[in-house]
Amino acid sequence: MGRAYQNRKDSMAKTSDMKAKVYSRYGREIYVCAKSGGIDPAGNLALRSLIDRAKRDQVPGHVIDKAIDKAKGGAGEDFSPARYEGYGPGGSMAIIDCLTDNPNRTFGDVRQAFTKTKCKIGTQGTVAHMFDHAAIFVFPHDDEDTVLEALLEADVDVTDVENEDGKITVFTPHTDYFKAKQALLDSLGEIEFEVDEIQFIPQSYTTLSGDDVALFEKFLGMLNELDDVQQVYHNVEQS
Repeated sequence: MGRAYQNRKDSMAKTSDMKAKVYSRYGREIYVCAKSGGIDPAGNLALRSLIDRAKRDQVPGHVIDKAIDKAKGGAGEDFSPARYEGYGPGGSMAIIDCLTDNPNRTFGDVRQAFTKTKCKIGTQGTVAHMFDHAAIFVFPHDDEDTVLEALLEADVDVTDVENEDGKITVFTPHTDYFKAKQALLDSLGEIEFEVDEIQFIPQSYTTLSGDDVALFEKFLGMLNELDDVQQVYHNVEQS
């Protein structure tokens, strides 16, 4: 799979305004995760992973604490996940994950981003079959055989293990995320994960040219401005 997981690490958080949006999205996701699975990271592995990722992305501690305190109160918004798929400029493909308290509003906002950039939103499954829904772990280590053995002993369905520049990258099906992470922690002890998340990885990439480049940037920009949008996955090879 190579370094495909880095594809979506694009333009977010380049300005203070965009950083604020990143903080807001993490806050919303942490709130939902803590509300549904418990506010103690020791007993909620998903929350623990999310907090670790937020810290790696330099989300301030007060944003994390506020989201957990909000979940502790039990009141507040009732967010639910929503996923949209479709074709972007130049025949590119995109998957948009959202957390929303108003699905009709969110669908309308996402659809507008498609239509205003000459794109076409589709139904569920339109492009998802062209992506691998994978759990990805990247951490410092130099013995891939030890890592692979630990995963196989835990009955993890390993898709790929890569060893490059003193870092191990593990790919597993998204359904094995928690099992894989626990196996790594049990075998290797505390790990400083550089990447620890579930993503959609495109099975193939497309390169845009001409007007499609500007349209794609506009498309991403419109989606990134939407508060309900949490992640955008696509198959465009960006320089």
